[in-house]
Amino acid sequence: MITTTMNHLRHAGAGMALAAMAGLSPLTTLAAVNDLPGGPAVNQLNLHPPMSQIAEQQQWLHWVMLIICVAIFLAVFGVMFYSILKHRKSVGHKAANFHESLAVEIAWTIVPFVIVIGMGAMATRTVVAQKDTSNADITIKATGYQWKWGYDYLKGEGEGIGFLSTLDSAQRAMSDAGKPAGDNYLLKVDNPLVVPVDKKVRIVTTANDVIHAWMVPALGVKQDAIPGFVRDTWFRANQTGDFYGQCAELCGKEHAYMPIHVKVVSQADYAKWVDGKKKEMAALADDPSKVWALPELVARGEKIYAANCAACHRPDGKGAGPIKPLDGSAIVTGDAAAQINILLNGANNGAMPAWKQLSDTEIAAVITFTKNSWSNQTGKLVQPAEIVAARK
Repeated sequence: MITTTMNHLRHAGAGMALAAMAGLSPLTTLAAVNDLPGGPAVNQLNLHPPMSQIAEQQQWLHWVMLIICVAIFLAVFGVMFYSILKHRKSVGHKAANFHESLAVEIAWTIVPFVIVIGMGAMATRTVVAQKDTSNADITIKATGYQWKWGYDYLKGEGEGIGFLSTLDSAQRAMSDAGKPAGDNYLLKVDNPLVVPVDKKVRIVTTANDVIHAWMVPALGVKQDAIPGFVRDTWFRANQTGDFYGQCAELCGKEHAYMPIHVKVVSQADYAKWVDGKKKEMAALADDPSKVWALPELVARGEKIYAANCAACHRPDGKGAGPIKPLDGSAIVTGDAAAQINILLNGANNGAMPAWKQLSDTEIAAVITFTKNSWSNQTGKLVQPAEIVAARK
């Protein structure tokens, strides 16, 4: 919630600055931004509208706790300021001299105890419900990568489906140009997570590199994704629609570009999506023993590079700041083994993340693309079989 709101406010501030430079009224620019159903709203102060039973409980709990705290605040400070005003020396009040009161001491011990126990009992119900991931209809593993999400459908309808979800390239281009636009700015992805309505969906979280956090406020879920550990959470969306979140753990320089898009559809539409996705995966499945021609591999690698590498190394391969350029790089133009090792295992203590989640053909293609693009016209290519051998 905090991350989403801060991100939205940051976008609003950027819009005001751009409007001022263009000689426009900031209010005119901000008026062009609308509430995003399932995501942040303009000038949002409250929590997201709840779209699951857990989110409803969280919002109810939030308001009950707030009311209790405000009532205590008013009572305590009311008595304090009343005492100060009515018993001050300037109105002739004489200071009293008295010792402890057993009744008062018992009261200020028992009353707070009862309040805390009552608040704890209400919170416990929601916390226990949040942790009950049993009897899920669908189980999905969400893996955090720098900086995208990988989804694998482990159990239930859709079992076997897996894909990566990355910030839409047009969104990143708008950010790089300093020209934010659209209600879903920095929240649009290429592959949303698709789930059916009114089904219990268990989300198993882990990470490949650093700590991430999978958070969708409208569904009432936020769970850390920690390398080497498996955590889980769940939700049951009570209506169809698009719901948005972000990585809620500061995970590196691309943290702002790691959105989450959950698309909730009807059971019939979900069955169609599962069927289509499985056919799509079957069509894209590559034989790692296939021997590719250089033009084919370069063309395939260009798409992989644009989706996964261009954000850091730039489309022209020149790099930026601490990101090393690939254009003219000795590692890229040299022996393929060193480049293969970097893509499989990462480098510079995680500054360059590992890309084991890509298939053997995808890694071979992107390496071949970098070896034959810009000024790197080496004529060299890497076959998928070489990646298979390097993984062993």
